[in-house]
Amino acid sequence: MKTLDVWFDPVSPFVYLAFERLPQALEGLSYDVRYRPVLFAGLLAHWGHKGPAEIEPKRAWTFRHCAWLADRHGLAFHTPAQHPFNPLALLRLALACCEPGGTPNRWVVEAILRHVWCGGGADANDAQRLHELAATLQPTRDPRGDDVKAELRASTDAAIARGVFGVPTIEVDGRAFWGLDALPMLAAAMRGEPWFDGPAWHAEGAPRPGVART
Repeated sequence: MKTLDVWFDPVSPFVYLAFERLPQALEGLSYDVRYRPVLFAGLLAHWGHKGPAEIEPKRAWTFRHCAWLADRHGLAFHTPAQHPFNPLALLRLALACCEPGGTPNRWVVEAILRHVWCGGGADANDAQRLHELAATLQPTRDPRGDDVKAELRASTDAAIARGVFGVPTIEVDGRAFWGLDALPMLAAAMRGEPWFDGPAWHAEGAPRPGVART
């Protein structure tokens, strides 16, 4: 059985879509999943990136594309009233639902992602909605506790140390696969397709000279 580490932040629509599609993409394969909350903004700051929603034409395209993908896959999709929004409350809630050092289960992650992306366009940080979500999930720890905050920082640092630059990123057997459109590639690797034992994986990922912007 393979163990998958899924680095996620509910602020990303692609995290929601990939989460919903993962069981179908990996049908017939034996695996378990560790869902690893990570602050996407922390990744962006470390790598010097802007998020898609911070560049207006890219934001418009991203949400049109995601709405189309959701429709194609028969999934609900409602962009929240504010986006980007601060996901800290949701990330901390996810961690507060598990034991110290643990990871949230699929039911918890599903509830959080659907709170954001299946909420009829409501504000993901609306106080009443967050209260209701917490009442449903019944966290065993205080999401505002210093231990939970430290775990989220540690998870984000661990993701950066492993070269994670975006969400969703799924790691298996020392390889990282980024994005919804990487799910078929992930499945191929887990099936042991011979390409992954050939030279291309390492050769195409090797650094090479290029023009640098000044």
